[in-house]
Amino acid sequence: MSQIIDGKAIAAQIKDELKEEVMRMRSGGISAALAVIQVGRDPASSIYVNNKKKACEYVGIHSEVYELPEEVSQEELLALVGRLNRDDKINGILVQLPLPGHINEESVITAISPKKDVDGFHTENAGRLMVGKKGFIPCTPAGIIQLIKRSGFDIEGKECVVIGRSNIVGKPMAALLLQENGTVTVAHSKTAHLKEVSSRADILVAAIGKPKFITADYVKEGAVVIDVGIHRMADRKMCGDVDFDSVYKKAAAITPVPGGVGPMTIAMLLCNCVEAAKR
Repeated sequence: MSQIIDGKAIAAQIKDELKEEVMRMRSGGISAALAVIQVGRDPASSIYVNNKKKACEYVGIHSEVYELPEEVSQEELLALVGRLNRDDKINGILVQLPLPGHINEESVITAISPKKDVDGFHTENAGRLMVGKKGFIPCTPAGIIQLIKRSGFDIEGKECVVIGRSNIVGKPMAALLLQENGTVTVAHSKTAHLKEVSSRADILVAAIGKPKFITADYVKEGAVVIDVGIHRMADRKMCGDVDFDSVYKKAAAITPVPGGVGPMTIAMLLCNCVEAAKR
């Protein structure tokens, strides 16, 4: 019987640990504060921002949300980022993505001070991750490492396959698995014989962005399968990149959608905020 990895429970455990840490920090005169910038009123983005605000409140991190109109200029947005960079009371800055088409996302991300880049997207933090130096790690890959470890699975010496090569998940995920002494293959849309590559994995991370793409024949018997995808189907039900029903019968462990990777992303954002305050 496959183990269902409960991301909600593990995220709750991490948040409780952080809550205690924030209390200790406060007694030593250190406080943590996160600024979240949202441009426009995209319903999904609004839900994510609200969830981040609630999570901060639970842990004891002060949060400030800046809601800007859809038509805000890039110059105005960059001016706000600059002001928050200079604000000593703010430890972390997060710009909710995606941004409207008239704003260059890369320019905004690189405008955030690397010391306050709690999303871990700045090129300086990306570089630090690649060479194994301390920096902020993107929240989803960091959360996946915690899911694997806290569920009792070793990464060292294991064959790891990451399907997807985005800067937000695929590439940092591969770097983190390497740091944990996994043997890592990054596969993607141009990979030849993807099923053959994927079915070698002891640990398979699916971040391909296609609903139910990974079926049982992509999966090695007894593998740990991490599903990063999130999609809403025509019947309004949610699913991931993995065909859960077929893979569940073959995997040693699998993350569900929802309730797997998703809750961990916010938990690791809180970790980065606390780390920023301590630094």
